[in-house]
Amino acid sequence: MAEKPDTLKLTRTFDAPRDVVFDAWTDPKLIERWWGPKGFTVPVCKMDLRIGGVYLNCMRSPESKDYWSTGVYREIVRPERLVCTDSFADETGKVVPASYYGMSPDFPLELVIKITFSSDEEGKTKLTLEHVGMPASEHEMCSSGWNESFDKLENVTRELAASRKVA
Repeated sequence: MAEKPDTLKLTRTFDAPRDVVFDAWTDPKLIERWWGPKGFTVPVCKMDLRIGGVYLNCMRSPESKDYWSTGVYREIVRPERLVCTDSFADETGKVVPASYYGMSPDFPLELVIKITFSSDEEGKTKLTLEHVGMPASEHEMCSSGWNESFDKLENVTRELAASRKVA
């Protein structure tokens, strides 16, 4: 089945159990450690992890420019699936257009992020992310950002898995 042109789909396998990778997506303190491309930090990560609950994140660039995002959780199936909306926002959580941050006006006000987590026989986790509504013109930039985030997520999940084995 062909990919939809408005869907960015990425897959990555993590050397950690599924519950560990799922926790890294749902614990604000862990998200602060991996969210955003290389060099970016997360000074604010607020989550109301329930259906209809809202998140508000701030991603800070190496040049100290803040990018806020917000969304609403639509599905939470631990440890198999997360679905939420995704929008640019201001620091109060009000949805703003991408042009607010000097980005392409092609971005819709709301996208959807679908994440599935599946285990294999070796205890690794295959994560599939679909960023639905993403303009095709933005796939390369967003793919790069997600993959750099996943590089950091790999380190976080490896450390978390090791700490749970010890405990």
